[in-house]
Amino acid sequence: MADRFVIFGVPIDKVTMKNAVDIVENFLSEDRLHIVATPNAEIVMMAQNDDEYKEILNKTDLNVPDGSGVIFASKIYKEELPERVAGFDLMMELIKIASLKHYKIYLLGAKADVVKGAYLNLKSRYQGIDIVGFHDGYFSEIDEEEIINDINDKKADLLFVALGAPKQEKWIYKNRNKLNVKVAIGVGGSFDVIAGKVTRAPEIYRKLGLEWFYRLMKEPWRYKRMMALPKFAIKVLFSKKSL
Repeated sequence: MADRFVIFGVPIDKVTMKNAVDIVENFLSEDRLHIVATPNAEIVMMAQNDDEYKEILNKTDLNVPDGSGVIFASKIYKEELPERVAGFDLMMELIKIASLKHYKIYLLGAKADVVKGAYLNLKSRYQGIDIVGFHDGYFSEIDEEEIINDINDKKADLLFVALGAPKQEKWIYKNRNKLNVKVAIGVGGSFDVIAGKVTRAPEIYRKLGLEWFYRLMKEPWRYKRMMALPKFAIKVLFSKKSL
């Protein structure tokens, strides 16, 4: 495992996309659950007011640097993260590998039509992909055991959980001793993009670290959540100044 950059108590691995993919492939060769998280500035700020969430993020097997904010922070602290590793891009790289090497995938989360749309689009896009099951994210604790049994009975290797942060990481961690998958990763709104319900920011926005701005233009009602980004930047600058 690579070194970790710790920002406000949240560790982030100093990995490139290639490093991250190689690490997860290694996880898939081991017979135990590995938890992968994708911390960005918003998630780091969530953890400041949620000790349980922060503790979980300290117990994961891999935290990839998802977001220009954490890259910015690493530069300010002179512990530079090599590059942004977006959770969506990591998921798609893993799906490519799974389709080639016949790893079994399970999709959990989002609305019923969204997760089904993601399933159908992935099946049509990747020859040989083995998605053994899917379930929407609108379930009660009563349904939980049945869903976990379905995941285990179908012998899934990769579990993608799209429940949104922090719910998805908390759900994985809570059920870590029940799940027989090899890798579980929280993927936020990725199913919406794959299903074609949401358009991802154009590449130029992503390269400039302005994906958040594109999302804000498209979904202005998200402004309250987006306030975490300037708050994070200010916290980084003032904490560095006080050192």
